[in-house]
Amino acid sequence: MKLSEFYRKYPTQKGCLQHLEKLRWRDLPVCPYCNSDHHTRLPKESRHHCNNCNTTFSVTVGTIFHHTKVDLQKWFLAIVLILEMKKGLSVRWLAEELEVNKNTAWQMKNRIRDARRSDRWLLRRILEQEKSVSLGEK
Repeated sequence: MKLSEFYRKYPTQKGCLQHLEKLRWRDLPVCPYCNSDHHTRLPKESRHHCNNCNTTFSVTVGTIFHHTKVDLQKWFLAIVLILEMKKGLSVRWLAEELEVNKNTAWQMKNRIRDARRSDRWLLRRILEQEKSVSLGEK
């Protein structure tokens, strides 16, 4: 996938959140804490309030994107870059491309690598979709 295509597909943080919500919930958010689908959308915060257990949650809860301050756009780009590289990539190069420090890039790379090996269905779906898009482009 070319970078220009990537930025057209994922132009903003809000667009990335919407894409992730579609992949994870198919437009029916479910509370990750109690599995209830009774919620109220909090659009200003890109979160949902569960009317059952009275907690707030976002689509990133329970994913590799949870508890990170890095934009989803950079996460998605890191996933695409890691998938595209045949021999792997250096953390310094990844940090430079994503415009983050090398420690952040190292953590991102490790989370993505660990999630690829695990059975976490959401990341596998994201990886498979990005891989099929990027392989189809060649």
